[in-house]
Amino acid sequence: MKKASGKGKSRIITRASAPILDAALDISLKGRLEDTIEAVQGIMKDDDDFIVRRFHLFGRYEAVLFFYATMTDLATINNHILKPLMHLPAHLEGGDLEPQRLRGLVIDDVLYHSSIKPETKLSGLISCILRGDTAMVIEGVEEGISICTCSIEKRAVDQPATEQVIRGPREGFIEMLEKNIALIRYRLQTPELRIHSLEIGRRSRSKVSVCYLDGVTNAELVEEVKRRLSAIDIDAVLDSGYLEQFIEDNHVTPFPQVQYTERPDKVVANLLEGRVAILVNGSPLALIVPTVFSQFYQTIEDYTERFLLMSAIRMARLVALVFSLVFPAIYVSIISFNPELIPTEFAVAVAGGRAGVPFPAVVEVLIIEISMEVLREATIRLPQQVGGALSIVGVLVVGQAAVAAGFASPITVVIIALTTIGSFATPAYNAALALRLLRFPLIIMAGIFGLYGVVIGLILIANHLLSLKSFGLPYLSPLVPGNFKGMKDVLIRSPLKWMAERPPALHTQDKKRVSSEPSAEKQPKNVLDPSEIEPSKEGQ
Repeated sequence: MKKASGKGKSRIITRASAPILDAALDISLKGRLEDTIEAVQGIMKDDDDFIVRRFHLFGRYEAVLFFYATMTDLATINNHILKPLMHLPAHLEGGDLEPQRLRGLVIDDVLYHSSIKPETKLSGLISCILRGDTAMVIEGVEEGISICTCSIEKRAVDQPATEQVIRGPREGFIEMLEKNIALIRYRLQTPELRIHSLEIGRRSRSKVSVCYLDGVTNAELVEEVKRRLSAIDIDAVLDSGYLEQFIEDNHVTPFPQVQYTERPDKVVANLLEGRVAILVNGSPLALIVPTVFSQFYQTIEDYTERFLLMSAIRMARLVALVFSLVFPAIYVSIISFNPELIPTEFAVAVAGGRAGVPFPAVVEVLIIEISMEVLREATIRLPQQVGGALSIVGVLVVGQAAVAAGFASPITVVIIALTTIGSFATPAYNAALALRLLRFPLIIMAGIFGLYGVVIGLILIANHLLSLKSFGLPYLSPLVPGNFKGMKDVLIRSPLKWMAERPPALHTQDKKRVSSEPSAEKQPKNVLDPSEIEPSKEGQ
């Protein structure tokens, strides 16, 4: 791992670098313009959009600009780089400029640009060009100049598509890393916010930023996140999901151990709790570590509305979560092994509905479940205008046709429909996907062993959850191991003033986030209470 430094900041370049750049890593710029042009053109080959613009600096010295026309702002190059470089400043006319002074003169006195840094290696010059910046080389000067001119079309900041809210900000991340960091800094205007940058990917050289609060986040957690990211050796990182699969603790579990979000306010809330956020250039989804299971059924609205209402809704989400996992398996086990557990009238109705079905209950439920999953996947992949119509047609027409043909019983269709609706109540898509996957082994065990199979399956799932960790943090924390302070925000959402400390399991440096009880002069007063208004003031 190597460290490249610029003005006022540094970035880490991991060992996963492009082979061509590795070959140019130790080649220094010697101040010979033609040799540098030949070396750069030998690496770029025959790229049609690669521009080599020769010109005379101040009308005297040979110089060249390298840039990609498709990635740069040509107006900036023409008006703020080429134009001032071709004319000698008035206060320098008549004097003889030595080549050693040219670099400092160009950077400090001539260029109308705020983001400029020197490059001493050929590999740095190539990296600058590949990022969409402009590289400048002057005859006789042993350092190149990197000028930030990258201009890539991007979509506007819009409402997150995967995390809708009723009350809360309507802004979401986009694919540009700089804009995403700006959205975080806008909400967290403190000098304690740290942004640590890395480059990962041999060929993509994707910029990755690690965000945390200095003085709040556990220092060992930050170092472990950096260590795991620096160890990644891959050709390209096209999305934050690539990093998630490398840094998670257990690679064979269906349960997510890293939370992702495209909401800046959610990232800021987790940073304030003492967690670490990871952003990738080109991805609108930020990763949050460490993660516990309770985070996947919590939403931003839990904290923007009053605690009584949101505690009730959170409990409803939990019920829907359990419902979507075990309801089909319980139905199969009761119908197949223990029909005496349901009321007689209802049992007669169920038996009548299943009279013409040629399959046992377990096969029937599996067929309908698989059909529902195929329909749901087709709805997601189709264009939005067609997908909504398909979901309605699929549920109404196909379900009714299956019942009329004797392929499935009405009660089975109702059970699967209620289960599917329950799975939609889980806010996190990756957590809902894990529960959908685990339904199938539970249904099979219910069809073989009845209620015993359901109980055994739930015990195995609970045991697996207990074995999971995210960066050393137990997955079921703060339930297991038990912590009363942490439980104030698990099953229910306590009032904000009751949650005075950050989650104890994160071992933060600054544990206090809500001040103690206000002093007497800051206590709320009933200024408009009729019983406390003096009669003299009331008559005025």
